[in-house]
Amino acid sequence: MRTPWRISGFIATAVAALTITSGVSAAPAQAEEERRDPLLAFNHAWAMVDRETADAIEHSEFLGRFADRRVSTGNDGTSTWTGRYLLGKETYLEFFGPGDSPDAVAGDTGLAVSADKDGDLATATANLHELGVDPVEFTQVTDLGDGKPIPWFDVTYTTATYDTFFSWAMEYRDEFLTDPRLDFPPPAYEGDVSRDRYNRDQYLDHQMRDVIGIQIATTSADIEKMVPLWRAAGITIRVLKDGGVLAFDGMTTIRLLPVPAPEAGIRHVVFALDEPAEEPRTETIGSSTLHVGPGAYALWTFDPIEPAAGSRSHASGEPRHPAFGG
Repeated sequence: MRTPWRISGFIATAVAALTITSGVSAAPAQAEEERRDPLLAFNHAWAMVDRETADAIEHSEFLGRFADRRVSTGNDGTSTWTGRYLLGKETYLEFFGPGDSPDAVAGDTGLAVSADKDGDLATATANLHELGVDPVEFTQVTDLGDGKPIPWFDVTYTTATYDTFFSWAMEYRDEFLTDPRLDFPPPAYEGDVSRDRYNRDQYLDHQMRDVIGIQIATTSADIEKMVPLWRAAGITIRVLKDGGVLAFDGMTTIRLLPVPAPEAGIRHVVFALDEPAEEPRTETIGSSTLHVGPGAYALWTFDPIEPAAGSRSHASGEPRHPAFGG
């Protein structure tokens, strides 16, 4: 086990690497002008991990205390998925094990950005058209158990052709947030379709507050295809010399690391804590390690997945069924 000062230094280094502010970068080859109020912001990310890690995330006693953890199965009328969710104030994470999500394989990841105000997704979608992208648009539905799917959120994405990483933009539907069966809080302002309203406030009983940094390894082709969506959303984009990207929405920094497809997967997550941790804690969760404190941050590091022979069956450029999770 690392000594406390080493853990603290390790987390501080990761926070510095993953969380940036305007004017600070990791030797970027190109930096775009920052938009102070992006239309969309990080909502959640999902990752397909190995079975051992998925089971550990589901059953770890420590993780259940650290975060608002939920395990549930979703159904959109045509497919089902079972996710392990860690919810914060405005952001969350979702994890699948093998067979838990249709058309996803080891090392696959996804990331959603969303609107907090009704209509902002439409503006971001119009911006995509101005960038020369012809996006895909539709409404995701969900079945609450009565066999009658209801609108859940509107979706925009650039392409269903990807290697290992898929990103989409979303906006929760008002009829979903006001459905009496779901007991969401009332809107805090006109047009409130926010992440804060969707997640509720059970994070207050746990250490985890929000995801403020995430590093995902994926192919250069995926980075090129997915990042225009974030640019249209007004998120600050910094293109690095290695072909990777740093994206910053005002709270959460996203680092995309270019790698060959077999090396893809989630790498690091940095959390802001609800309250500073006085004593450091290191917990092994399957093939991942969670370092909490001391201080206001936690770092979750994932070992690279070694997929079984033939498990990555999707050829580069092959259309796939996007996994939205949620």
